[in-house]
Parts: sequence; C-alpha cells; structure tokens
Amino acid sequence: MRVLLVDDHRLLIEGLSNLLSAHGIEVLGIANDGLEAVDMARQLSPDLVLMDIRMPRCDGLSATCQIKALFPNMKIVMLTTSAEDQDLFEAVKSGASGYLLKSISGEAFIEALRGLEEGVPPFSPGLAVRLLKEFARMAGKERHGEGETRRRDEAVSVSPCHPLPTSTNLDLTERQMEVLELVADGLTYREVGEQLSLSERTVRFHMTEIMDRLHLANRAQVMAYAGKIGLTKD
Repeated sequence: MRVLLVDDHRLLIEGLSNLLSAHGIEVLGIANDGLEAVDMARQLSPDLVLMDIRMPRCDGLSATCQIKALFPNMKIVMLTTSAEDQDLFEAVKSGASGYLLKSISGEAFIEALRGLEEGVPPFSPGLAVRLLKEFARMAGKERHGEGETRRRDEAVSVSPCHPLPTSTNLDLTERQMEVLELVADGLTYREVGEQLSLSERTVRFHMTEIMDRLHLANRAQVMAYAGKIGLTKD
C-alpha cells in the first residue's frame, strides 16, 4: 500500500510515517494542507490518502471533494481529532472510505489499514453506528411522510457520486442478510463472528461481497442502506 499523509502537525506526521514504514507500508509523501494534498495526489497517485480535517488554507473535507472529483477510485480515510457528527457526515458525503480518530492505538490503526486492503474501510468505534442511526432516522421520516428541510437532508446524504440503491430486492444470500442485519445493529465484525460462529476474516469477506452486490462504495454506505430499507432496530 502506497500512502500520502496529509496533516499540519509535524510531530504527529513524523511519528505516523515511522509507524507505517515499520509495518511495510510505503509513505510516498507528506502534505501540510489540503491544497498540497490535491497537488501531491496528482503527482504521486497514492493508493490511500490519510487526511486530517482541520488544516490551514484548505481543510481536509474540501481537499477530499477535490481529490475524489479527479480520482474517484482513490481511497481517502480521515484521520482526525474531530468526532463531530457534521464532520463525519460531510466526510462520507465527500467520498471518504473511512473515518478514524487520532486517539486510536497504533496496533488498531495498522489493523484498520489491513482491513482496508481487504476492501473493508475503517471507522472508529461508535462512528459507524452514529451514521447508521442518522440514516435510519431519515428513512423513518421518509416512510412516514414527515417533512424536513432540504438543507438538513443534503447535509447528511451519501456522496452523489455513489447514490444508494433504491430497490429493496437485495439479491443477497441468507448468510449475507444475517451479517448485514447484525452490522446494521452496530456490532463489530468480531461480535458478528461470535454470534454467527464465523471468523472475523469471514465476516469481512461477507461484507465485501455485500458491497459488491449492492454496488456500494464503503461500509458507511452499506450501513446507510440497511437503515434506508428498515433493517435497523428501533
């Protein structure tokens, strides 16, 4: 995996670079703000961009929008101190494949990137559940005909580059439906595996298959879709 790091905190970025290199992950370059990130993404074509949100000149959310417009298949994972809902929703709307908090341990961080290599983008604990609850709330309002302002709906919508499927004909196997329902309830992959007597790796495989069959881009969209069709519990 070839990575571009984007953060204006020099000490943190040096430590992160050393951590990645120690685990055989190549750091192609370091950008100090969003504008540099866009330029370096053009020049280096990384497999993954690890993007901070709060930066001078151009923040990480704006940079993510610009990079995804140029390179739709480039993976971007937010690595930030912000656990604010609005930042989380905007990151997913912009096309981010994952959202990790800087409080994550080094071991968990590397494990998250390994999962990304297997096609399962990472979210820090609790964040994916918050996304799911918001989409489920919106889906519930839509089903009951309750109005809400367009601005609020757009603020938490999935990226227009990756719209949600509208059909409720999932074309999933019984096992995949079981995995989807448990993930929609907020369980981790490990917890899903324990309930279904599967290895965590097998659960990750099923999630990758679910994303492929539903033509979804990342775990956030899978969870949003589960909320949209009513798989979540009240």
